Amino acid sequence: MAVTPSYLVIAAALRSRIASGELAPGALVPSTRALARQWNVALATAVHALRTLANEGLVQGVPRFGTVVAKARGRAGRMSKEPKEEPAGARAELSRGRIVATALKIADNEGINALSLRGVASKLDVPVMSLYGHVKSKEELVRALTDSALGEAELPDVAPAGWRQQLELAARAMWQAFRQHPWLARSMSLSRPEPIANAIAYAEWMLRALDGFGLDAPTRMRLHITLFGFVQGIGVNLETEADARGTTGLTEDDWMQTRLADFDEIARSGKFPAFAATLGELTEGFDLDFDQIFELGLSALLDGFARILRERARPKRRARKKRQSGLR
Repeated sequence: MAVTPSYLVIAAALRSRIASGELAPGALVPSTRALARQWNVALATAVHALRTLANEGLVQGVPRFGTVVAKARGRAGRMSKEPKEEPAGARAELSRGRIVATALKIADNEGINALSLRGVASKLDVPVMSLYGHVKSKEELVRALTDSALGEAELPDVAPAGWRQQLELAARAMWQAFRQHPWLARSMSLSRPEPIANAIAYAEWMLRALDGFGLDAPTRMRLHITLFGFVQGIGVNLETEADARGTTGLTEDDWMQTRLADFDEIARSGKFPAFAATLGELTEGFDLDFDQIFELGLSALLDGFARILRERARPKRRARKKRQSGLR
């Protein structure tokens, strides 16, 4: 007698709970880790079970949330539409502000790749052509979103004393903006920057902090770009992780569990002794905390900035002492 594969048994149990209404449309489905623990199976088996239900249209990944029960299907077999965003009372007048606010919700909830003028128009229940009187293209809309998101964390009117404190404040404010809006880091470019007022505000703050140390303009700009690039470089992983979680239903810890055997095999090959030794010491695993990585990297980066500033300031001090001694 054939034995039913474990993933099909799990899928059947979840399918039954969905059919009975125990797991209603929009409800969070147990995570792969919870399923693996409950059914005493490998994480890969739990992933297979959820993928089976996803292929049947019963569950779907939601970025930044997890796997949920899909919306009920209509007569034609299509998923039921999300409710429109209707303002209280009569429909509010369409404005650039309403368009940007609606687009911001889409980008935050579904990712920047899910954003489209047609999708915004659908949320607002207006013809897509009506948006073009306020935004000419998706590119212009993304610039407006970026400006709005960066402007949420206003830099203070009075800067703290010390160049390092000023750069730390700006870097942390930008990091929090990336944290709040995981798509934001991807929308900004080092090589092709857009003239966005709230992005320039950060540049102004950083360049001002580096002024007065004898640095020429190219060096000040390179240091500013280095700091921005560091924050952005970590920030782009926030949406990548959110997208992966929504697509697979796996947290980063769950995903790593499915790959541990492969990493162990590479470590045992003897080709990478430093990697193998470090992996062997991580007996309790490794918690990839982006906030900790950010703080560690920021401290190390600004230590390097301090060395550059000291080296540039040293010739100025010697020249000043020489001038002062000549006056005696």
